[in-house]
Amino acid sequence: MKACVIFNPTARGDKARRLTGLMDVLTAECALRLTTGPETASALATAAVADGFDTIVAAGGDGTVNEVVNGIAASAGGLAHCRLGVIPLGTVNVFARELGLPLLPARAWEVIRGRAETRVDLPWVEWQHDGRHERRCFVQLAGAGLDSLAIAGVDWNSKKRVGPLAYIIAGVRALGQPQPALTVSADGRQVGGQFVLAGNGQRYGYLRVFPRANHRDGALELRVLREVSWGKLGRFLWRWLTRQQDTPPDETWLRVARFDLSADRPVPFELDGDNVGWLPATFGVEPRALRVIVPAETRAESSQ
Repeated sequence: MKACVIFNPTARGDKARRLTGLMDVLTAECALRLTTGPETASALATAAVADGFDTIVAAGGDGTVNEVVNGIAASAGGLAHCRLGVIPLGTVNVFARELGLPLLPARAWEVIRGRAETRVDLPWVEWQHDGRHERRCFVQLAGAGLDSLAIAGVDWNSKKRVGPLAYIIAGVRALGQPQPALTVSADGRQVGGQFVLAGNGQRYGYLRVFPRANHRDGALELRVLREVSWGKLGRFLWRWLTRQQDTPPDETWLRVARFDLSADRPVPFELDGDNVGWLPATFGVEPRALRVIVPAETRAESSQ
């Protein structure tokens, strides 16, 4: 295994500090490259592919994982020749939880050294920006409406000071604003709503919002909320707490391999927790395109 670890040194909390204790081990067994700001993890991953590394490890939160995956995908032959490893250092680590990866850095590194591998779907989105065609991948989740408006309203200093609470505060503010009219177009039908979530896996943060989703089925699970209000969100949380899995009357659930999403006004969309572009956009899936190192038992389950 020729491994390169891409580490976000601004990752918060004890797990990031514990990774520092692994530095001697990491530097002895692999290359270690530090990010210096947003989007630098993508460039580092692209360079690692060019340098011949066959294992590229994202050491950080879901944003770092997203950037590393995009760096691999942007490289000629990157997805075919390189596998992704994850050392979760973020606050929630949604992708790691979805795949059953250890959340402690030392245990995560042991899994990576074990080299057990699975393949998962790699979703993508395409849109236009200043007349240019843009394309980006994501691993877990995309959304537009309340969550992307909340992300746009998060103050960076507040995020550093209070962590996830900053998103809740921004979400409350976004809930008090006029909501956009969104339209999903897929498989010859159109569905309207104010909040759209697309899941490649089951989790949205700590919640299992997409109970029918599967990382390996070549499709995305969509939840389209027709209206957004305190009452609607309260019922949404109650249904999650009581593990109800049937489609609510005020939602539309879809399972599609490709869809278009548009809005009645400029609305950002988020991928894996960060806003990256503006609607309209087209979303799709490349089946089982991403190689990921997982615990041996997870690989055994995925092969059944």
